[in-house]
Amino acid sequence: APPVRRCRGLLRSRTMPHVVCPGSFDPPTLGHLDIVRRAAQLFDRVTVAVLINPDKSGPFTVDERLDLLRVAGSGWANVTVDSFDGLLVDYCRRNGIDAIVKGLRAVSDFEYELQMAQMNAGLAGIDTVFIPASPEHSFLSSSLVKQVARYGGDVSALLPAQVTAALARKLGR
Repeated sequence: APPVRRCRGLLRSRTMPHVVCPGSFDPPTLGHLDIVRRAAQLFDRVTVAVLINPDKSGPFTVDERLDLLRVAGSGWANVTVDSFDGLLVDYCRRNGIDAIVKGLRAVSDFEYELQMAQMNAGLAGIDTVFIPASPEHSFLSSSLVKQVARYGGDVSALLPAQVTAALARKLGR
């Protein structure tokens, strides 16, 4: 069997069958979906969890982001979409989630995410698995997409089609 299959079998049978991919997903990008897709290939169950953060306001409400993610991930039988507020580790404990999956674009992401991973492990014993961004998505962030779109730039190659359409409607285009 190819190495990925051996790894997937080992992970499914012994360690972490249910993981969470948390984020704001405002908007969900192809980079986000690439990490979710790859996590879905490695783990039995993946929950995409949208953080409810009252201190942040973006173009999409939490419910809109949940809907966009459900449509974008509808082809993955082992992926569900949910939202949470408060500490991620508390959400994990309440939902029987074994580990957190985070995508990494650059060394700067790693420095921040490593601190978060160590805090989460210390608080609740929940490990974090890092998946490096695919090269074609390594520059991509929701903030960058929003900025380019606000100035009329074409972001259609960075987003799923339904997200591109929803963003255009939000921006009055």
